[in-house]
Amino acid sequence: MSLLYSGPSLAVLHEEYAARGRVDPAAQVVSSSHLVVDVAVDRVWEVMADLRTWPSWASGIRITELGAVRPGASFRWRLNGMPLRSRFAVIEPLRELTWTGVFLGLYRAVDRHVLEPLEDGRTRITVEESLAGPLLPLFYREHMLRANHERWLANLARAAA
Repeated sequence: MSLLYSGPSLAVLHEEYAARGRVDPAAQVVSSSHLVVDVAVDRVWEVMADLRTWPSWASGIRITELGAVRPGASFRWRLNGMPLRSRFAVIEPLRELTWTGVFLGLYRAVDRHVLEPLEDGRTRITVEESLAGPLLPLFYREHMLRANHERWLANLARAAA
């Protein structure tokens, strides 16, 4: 793993990875977590896809600019005070919400949120993310990203219940 790896350009990351349901497997930080909830997929989607409500149930999130939630549309937000610029890549109702993002002008991410309806009205929620940028592993590691994902999943499950 190269400390200086920045990954593909944001445009390539968006079109060739995120829009095709992939993260960057060569990124320095890659994580995937899932949670099965006793909530129907339509309710989980309703909560997950309503970005305006995220700050009410997910700590550390603030949406600062949001228009239409559609592929190609951009939004700005803060995660634990860190400003992020993101753009939706996949919006497939009841199935997938994926975007690319950049922070500090150097670090690029793909965030995928995939829903899978299960028997008995349950839903498997999977969060997968890749982060790349120069020197990233010096201050951010996979276990940190996984912990954020697990917190996000727990908060989403509570909000959807």
